[in-house]
Amino acid sequence: YDFISKPFDVERLKLTIQNGLNYKKLLAENESMKKKFDADAEFLGSSEEMKRLKDQVTKIASTSSRVLITGENGTGKELAAKQVHKLSDRSDKPFIHVNCAIIPKDLLEVELFGSVEGYLSFSPGKRIGKFEMANGGTLFLDEIADLSMDSQAKLLNVLSENKIEPLGSNKEIPVDVRVISSTNRNLNQLITEGKFREDLFHRLNVLTLIIPPLRSRKEDIPELVCHFTKEICLKNEMPEKSFTPKALEYLSSLKWPGNVRELKNTIERLIILSDSDIIDRKNIESENRAYSSEMDKLVNSDSTLRDFQDISENIF
Repeated sequence: YDFISKPFDVERLKLTIQNGLNYKKLLAENESMKKKFDADAEFLGSSEEMKRLKDQVTKIASTSSRVLITGENGTGKELAAKQVHKLSDRSDKPFIHVNCAIIPKDLLEVELFGSVEGYLSFSPGKRIGKFEMANGGTLFLDEIADLSMDSQAKLLNVLSENKIEPLGSNKEIPVDVRVISSTNRNLNQLITEGKFREDLFHRLNVLTLIIPPLRSRKEDIPELVCHFTKEICLKNEMPEKSFTPKALEYLSSLKWPGNVRELKNTIERLIILSDSDIIDRKNIESENRAYSSEMDKLVNSDSTLRDFQDISENIF
């Protein structure tokens, strides 16, 4: 949590310990809240696509095979991974999520495999890798297509041997981890382009889950809207609002290129900005026009990157 320079001041030491304890308590509370919301997170919808997906998840969860989840952004790939873990016999063990797209390439191997004490100049202590953290449980490698070729080779070796070697060490650590990976990209095309290893693809793609886009299951939208409305009102301690049949019909007619994530963001924006407890089609059309107008104005402006960031954050 912190370090003490010598000679140390006793009062400063007490304060540091107290802050460390408070920080640990806060982390525990956050984890408890996260588990509560995760427990409520389930696939919603009664469409044929969702019935088929739920059935596949149940069958896959009963095995220990590796799973590759594909689907567009916002369809719920992480939720699918959590469901597989939740329904498996590993559910009482850790579920560790690694987003391969946001971790710097030179730190990804440290994140996955860990490092010995003194290996990293900026972090001299021992680092426990995500594979070791997930031992006995599930490791979810999100956006697997963003791994560098070097990282792919090392991951392939771990999947083959079920052993990791922390950076700076010559000692192998056996691990028992179920690997679930996901991507929104065409891995077969990346293999053809030489950007993804074919042997790694076959290691990861034992079982496949394809998450359908929202446009192919629009009959689920009213159920999703109802669920998100209750969730958002509860989270923001607001009186529960409702959508009229015409509003639900209109929402079901839209394309939703951002899938379920875009729908949820739209519902949240409508609930927070609407002055009425009942949201009708005209409220949605009015809000969409204002939102689209702001976005068009922003995209077509000559603003600097800093201005673009500030304005877009306010819009979202």
